[in-house]
Amino acid sequence: MAYPKGAIHPKLVGDRSAAMVLARLLEIYEVVLLPFGENQRYDLVIDTGTDFIRVQCKTGRLENGVIRFNACSSTYHHPNRASGQPYRHHYRGAADMFGVYCRGNDKVYLVPVEDIGKRLGTLRIERTLNSQAQRVRWAGDYEIGRGSIRLTETFSPTRRRDSTDRGAGRPSRTLF
Repeated sequence: MAYPKGAIHPKLVGDRSAAMVLARLLEIYEVVLLPFGENQRYDLVIDTGTDFIRVQCKTGRLENGVIRFNACSSTYHHPNRASGQPYRHHYRGAADMFGVYCRGNDKVYLVPVEDIGKRLGTLRIERTLNSQAQRVRWAGDYEIGRGSIRLTETFSPTRRRDSTDRGAGRPSRTLF
């Protein structure tokens, strides 16, 4: 299939992001699993030795000090969609973390699926213009570096969260 000259096919963009997330995770964890086939709602599985953490890889786009990424999948071939409209399906319950690669700053972020909305995820890398600090999701809180961090608590995909642990503002628990 021909693709417009000079444009990168979206599948290739996603494959590159998944490869960067995988590479950074392998610098931290000894075992990262690749599910067979394309029909899973996650791209990678981190084996911590005590838990399996399902990771859905996403491409982050840096613009105006904010990294944005899709927090849902959109398909046009789903039988339950309205005519002419894409079917959007969030990842809650199907993946535990988003592994986000941002080419704009060459960094990878590991973001709990439940910490963001169901359609769009945002991570801020620069201060807001009005100096707002509350309810800002700072990218640095989710960044995974070259061998510098690990999950410090046992991550449990089934762990219930209380009302103070909704992802508004900086995380109230340590993930890395």
